[in-house]
Amino acid sequence: MNKNMGKIDKTTRLILALIIAALYFGNIINGAIGITLVTLAIIFAVTSFIKFCPLYTLFGINTCSIKGKK
Repeated sequence: MNKNMGKIDKTTRLILALIIAALYFGNIINGAIGITLVTLAIIFAVTSFIKFCPLYTLFGINTCSIKGKK
């Protein structure tokens, strides 16, 4: 599995995941929308840690600065 996420993309996803988590646990967002956003935040966090986004592969996007880095 080749990495296809750069530092800026990874950082942005982690920040968004933290913001969503803070809003959810602060009871600002709740219900179905809250659960959906928390699920999205988990996906953002996981893809950031593994530096791979499956959707990027489908669309041919690669934000990693070193091509083909493993």
